[in-house]
Amino acid sequence: MSLRERAAEVLWANWTGTSTVPSRRLYPHQWSWDSAFIAIGLRHLSPLRAQLELETLLCAQWGDGRVPHIVFNPSVPLDAYFPSPDFWRSTTAGRRAGAPGDVQTSGIVQPPVHALAAWLVHRADPGLSRARSFLARAHPRLAAWHHYLLHRRNVGGAGLASVVHPWEQGMDNSPCWDAALSRVTPADPAAYRRADLDHGAAEDRPTDLDYGRYVRLAADYRERHYADGAGGLTGGAGEFAVEDPSFNALLIAAEYALARIEAELGLHDASGARESRAEALTGTLVERLWEPADGLFLCRDLRSAGVDGNGELVPERGVGGLVPLILPALPRRVATALVRTACGPRFGLGGPARLVPSYDLTASAFDPRRYWRGPAWFNTNWLLERGLRLHGERARADGLRRALLDVAGESGFAEYVDPYTGRGCGARGFGWSAALTLDLLLDDPAGRDEEPHGRPVDGLGAAVTSEGLRDD
Repeated sequence: MSLRERAAEVLWANWTGTSTVPSRRLYPHQWSWDSAFIAIGLRHLSPLRAQLELETLLCAQWGDGRVPHIVFNPSVPLDAYFPSPDFWRSTTAGRRAGAPGDVQTSGIVQPPVHALAAWLVHRADPGLSRARSFLARAHPRLAAWHHYLLHRRNVGGAGLASVVHPWEQGMDNSPCWDAALSRVTPADPAAYRRADLDHGAAEDRPTDLDYGRYVRLAADYRERHYADGAGGLTGGAGEFAVEDPSFNALLIAAEYALARIEAELGLHDASGARESRAEALTGTLVERLWEPADGLFLCRDLRSAGVDGNGELVPERGVGGLVPLILPALPRRVATALVRTACGPRFGLGGPARLVPSYDLTASAFDPRRYWRGPAWFNTNWLLERGLRLHGERARADGLRRALLDVAGESGFAEYVDPYTGRGCGARGFGWSAALTLDLLLDDPAGRDEEPHGRPVDGLGAAVTSEGLRDD
């Protein structure tokens, strides 16, 4: 069986009829950014199913605009996954924030890849998309989602979105969160039972101490009725508030994609304003989170003191600090430094590592197996492949693409892998690993080049110079 057929088989097996689970056993519900990445791959097999994937998720959107990180399947037993619907209590605790009453969800969010996914899904079959008014129906929900992040989550007041829980950033167990989490009193372990250890090896998963802190933060947010603090640190945000470079880079990329959607719908004034805002946000990202000495973007812990009251940069080097490479409006010096860092000893691209790890290979906290503390993930490497290609690093992008396809087949589309050996960890037959394999197999890299008017056709960023990088 070919790699394409095997990847397709995973997606068909994980399809529920309206959406795709990341893993039948370990993750039996619909996850937000998983569904976005899955739709990107699913568009090559069935553009209709890819549209339904995103529509199902967006139908669970809250009244305040947030897209929840989990949409629960009512047919799945409560004890199959924790935290379960009875922990989040979205229909009651989330009522003030406009949680839907006809579906149970979590109360936190995940990275906003959805507008990018919607644009790529539309381009897979524009005729079907227009016939079903796919973009016209998705647009107001996507616009509300971005408005929520840019306003309600502007905790630091500088314009960037903040995450209020490590689960929101998606890289749950990264050492980048250790300092901020150390201030959190863990929940009583007798008050809950971890279902993830029923299906995954303990050495691959977060420790009990970290998990207890995750539970405490989520419970505290629930008790505040999921209220957010915006426009400064005096708002309602809890004891964890972090500006993360990966989350914000994905939001900026999604802003560009949403501008493409608005142009397609004839909303040209809105499209132009949104693209201008995306370029301005790129400048804010560089100003707030770029660390020239490391050649990397860092997280800003807004709950730490900081000499200027803006919190402190976290000195941990995670793969999220490389993800802004997907933004072509980066200054040339920043993009060049990111490529150098990715290829250096800390991340090993094209060298000792088969895939780019989730955390600094040279750091004492690096662990090649434990969840986001070192293993390589398919979605972050897929993003870096696109970023490298966008910035003219085609040979490096081609090498990373080949490595991703090789490791996907060898590992059985594992959830994550040892970055040195490619040995699979976590779940097998993982949704986005299969979906992004399909995208790498079937998406022509030449199709990501510029249109005649100078814009990348896939929505990842604004116009670039003929050399591929901006000079400013």
